[in-house]
Amino acid sequence: MSQMNWLVVYPEALLLIAACAVALLDLYVTDAKRRPTFWLAQLSLAAVAALHLAYYDGGFTVYGMQRMVVTDPMGHLLAFFATVAVMITIAYAQPYIASREMLKGEFFTLAMFVLLGISVMVSANNFLVIYLGLELMSLSLYALVALRRDHGLSTEAAMKYFVLGALASGFLLYGLSMMYGATKSLDIPEVFNAIGRGNINTTVLTFGVVFIVSGLAFKLGVVPFHMWVPDVYQGAPTAVTLLIGGAPKLAAFAITIRLLVEGMLGIAVDWQQMLMVLAVASLVIGNLAAIAQSNLKRMLAYSTISQMGFMLLGMTAGVISGNTLSAGNAYSSAMFYTVSYVITTLGTFGLIMFLARQGFESEEITDLAGLGKRAPWVAGVMTIFMFSLAGVPPLIGFYAKFSILQALVTTNLAGYIWLAVVAVLLSLIGAFYYLRVVKVMYFDEPKDSTVPLQSNGISALLAVNGLAVLGLGLLPGGLMAMCRDAILKTLAT
Repeated sequence: MSQMNWLVVYPEALLLIAACAVALLDLYVTDAKRRPTFWLAQLSLAAVAALHLAYYDGGFTVYGMQRMVVTDPMGHLLAFFATVAVMITIAYAQPYIASREMLKGEFFTLAMFVLLGISVMVSANNFLVIYLGLELMSLSLYALVALRRDHGLSTEAAMKYFVLGALASGFLLYGLSMMYGATKSLDIPEVFNAIGRGNINTTVLTFGVVFIVSGLAFKLGVVPFHMWVPDVYQGAPTAVTLLIGGAPKLAAFAITIRLLVEGMLGIAVDWQQMLMVLAVASLVIGNLAAIAQSNLKRMLAYSTISQMGFMLLGMTAGVISGNTLSAGNAYSSAMFYTVSYVITTLGTFGLIMFLARQGFESEEITDLAGLGKRAPWVAGVMTIFMFSLAGVPPLIGFYAKFSILQALVTTNLAGYIWLAVVAVLLSLIGAFYYLRVVKVMYFDEPKDSTVPLQSNGISALLAVNGLAVLGLGLLPGGLMAMCRDAILKTLAT
């Protein structure tokens, strides 16, 4: 195929045209609930998701745009899940933002541009394309956090996110420039080949890896680059918090694979050791700090830090004693973990928005007191999400943790087995703050007798979300097989 193969960017082109169409249509919408804008955005995203799924089913790998972009099964599967995550986020968000005077076309357009940035990142085969997608996603998220301009906490969160995000982007860009200086190429396959040949400046290469891992650690929100996570999660409107904590995690995983695995597998022994330190530190600080939180969104922020630390453990087990026999198992486990985390996170923040009402955010853990009596089915769904995050069988969170531990233990190396033991012990500590939420819902007396307003559409979506967490935990084989197939086909090319 030609070097300027437009086939590889059809989903991104469709998404860009749809985002512009949504922005233009909204200028003429007079409906206060923005229903035409909402449905055009959802139908457009459904078409993009269908296109990504069709490309994934094709199973082919094609390069285009002067080999700067690649279409492969891993990229399309992650882009499909990201698109579905944004669709669900927008559906959960509509009633929430309507009651806070945020229901404007800008929300839908910026959410679609966030997804466009994610799509560019997961299909990148060049350092500059990765950075282009990263900045498109990040700038859209900065604007979304500040969308509620008259709210002090949101404005403060936007400033913190912008300043620290710019710093992290600088770290990543500096690392990529060093990698270019060491390998004389911006194309990821050429970087891989240059490292394999070994005729490069190892000092510059080492510094490049350090800065790249630091930039990736910020985007994943792991220790010690986690400072922004609790403040932004708490300060941003909950709809935007879900946009930050959901689909972008899939993009962060994708560029971790693109840069570290596809580009720098030859020096895996270096970056795997760095990821081990980041993972253990995230599990320790994330779980211990979450125990002390009384704000639900802040607790879930520290939970995210520990969850991403657990995912990174899978990334450390790909290259063992110089061979890559366990790479497919390790990276597919990490991918499965990321997808399962996003599915559960969609439900937890969606439920927080469902319980919120005008003048009441339902952000404190004590706000859930007596929910088991006031709204039993809501408490039941929240229990499923909390148990899944804690890793309680038979939910998807249990199988996700089990797959990571299995990847560590099957290396048959004492160091990795000890890592698995530490991860299990720290997960037991983490179970405390998840179970505390369940205890508050069922055993604490309610502060008020308010019953959540029924929204049939959101109620049904929450029920489906909860059933997905339960069903994929009972029957995880299909999703795990998709992740393994995508990783193996991608690594083979």
